[in-house]
Amino acid sequence: MTWSQWQVPPFVSSIFFILGVFTLYWVTLNWIDTWVHRHAFNVTDDVINEWYGVIYMLAFVFSMQTPILGSANGWEFMNFQLLAVIFCSYFLNIHLVYYLFPPIVLAYMFFNGSFGYWQSWGYAVTLVAFFMTMNWIRRRFHGQRFAWAIYMGVGIPFGGVLWVWMKFKFNFSWTTMQQQWLYLIIFEALLYAYVNMITHDGELKVRLARLASHDTLTAAGNFSAYTESARTQFVASLKTGQPLAMVMFDIDHFKQVNDTYGHSAGDAVLQQVAATVSKVLAKTDPEIKLYRTGGEEFNILCPGYDVAAASALATDIFEAINQLTVHTAAQDIRVTLSIGVSAVVTTDKSPMDFYNRVDRNLYYSKQHGRHQITVA
Repeated sequence: MTWSQWQVPPFVSSIFFILGVFTLYWVTLNWIDTWVHRHAFNVTDDVINEWYGVIYMLAFVFSMQTPILGSANGWEFMNFQLLAVIFCSYFLNIHLVYYLFPPIVLAYMFFNGSFGYWQSWGYAVTLVAFFMTMNWIRRRFHGQRFAWAIYMGVGIPFGGVLWVWMKFKFNFSWTTMQQQWLYLIIFEALLYAYVNMITHDGELKVRLARLASHDTLTAAGNFSAYTESARTQFVASLKTGQPLAMVMFDIDHFKQVNDTYGHSAGDAVLQQVAATVSKVLAKTDPEIKLYRTGGEEFNILCPGYDVAAASALATDIFEAINQLTVHTAAQDIRVTLSIGVSAVVTTDKSPMDFYNRVDRNLYYSKQHGRHQITVA
């Protein structure tokens, strides 16, 4: 097999080609996500997914059509282009394109010189309806048991209608039309299986990442997650000038609880304290996360908060825990906290400088009678 004599059947080559295109998309998207997060840009993953998905698929569709522009074989790459539409509308679930898709179709018709063909207008209307229907069934039925059947139930008839429009325009045989429609059906099924495999692998990685970044007892972030978040948010604070505060608290006399009532009672105290604080955070600001950074020590990073705002949050937590009674088999246990609060200052050179100052405030609370808040 050489460049001039390619022995692999076109259908087989097409399968590997289209899977390669979508694999390249996932790889480059992951690279962009990582780069954006590393540089602490204020851009969500959904925004990256929407814009990059649109740009990538437009580049793919237009580049595929360019070599055959204006030729009698202008339909040859249509299945690839339809798969790009399916990928954006169903698998990426890009809502942004819902508003831009008709203008994009018109731009493609202009690029392809198709304005003068009534068949192209019929194709365009059908394609817009196809996109909208795929997007709707994704939002309506995704995750349900027979989602794949609904997906194929939409993809097969729409694909057939779209190929009928092309048959009328280019006047190729009905046999060719049926063959291309069959290829599209196979491609649609393979794409569904491939993306589900990738998605399942991604969900597994998310679950493993959660186990690696969360404390299994309290469900709070662990020290590793805290370290990464503190570094990222500290860099972002220095770069943007946005305030960053921290609330650090320690459960008073926790060792005594363990020694007196046993470790199961201590675990119950940790769990209920974490749950109570998490409820306060969810009510105040869902973006703020709780981290368990030591045995009975917890940290809360507060991006966008100055010392006054963080102190108010600390007071809410302090009062919520004051009302908490942990019921165990051995004893009802009342819990109190010692808290330290501070914010990033211009003299901080690293996240550790920030951490140490908050830690000193917590230590001051513990050394001066416990059950108090120290702010500095």
